[in-house]
Amino acid sequence: MDAVILMNEKRKKKHLRHNYTTTLSFSASLPDDVQGIYADSLCAVKYSMDPLVDLKESIIEMVKNVGVRNWEDMEELIYCYVVLNSTEIHGFIVQAFLSLCSS
Repeated sequence: MDAVILMNEKRKKKHLRHNYTTTLSFSASLPDDVQGIYADSLCAVKYSMDPLVDLKESIIEMVKNVGVRNWEDMEELIYCYVVLNSTEIHGFIVQAFLSLCSS
């Protein structure tokens, strides 16, 4: 199953260094209306055996490295994941955010 995840430049370099290119493509891009702290984020289409785990890892990375400052930043992050992914991935996105918010 393909899931679009967000990452920063450092994580992209790690993936390229470890030759994960067979499961990762940088063919996706953020919607034009995304601005602010996520505007420089990279989108990666990843073939995932476990979309929930991959989405959680991506969300944690974005929160830690980009710096979510308030609820509006979190809403923008959720928006990015929802518009970048197909409807079959939306349930995993919801589960990932809810599980991280309740941890």
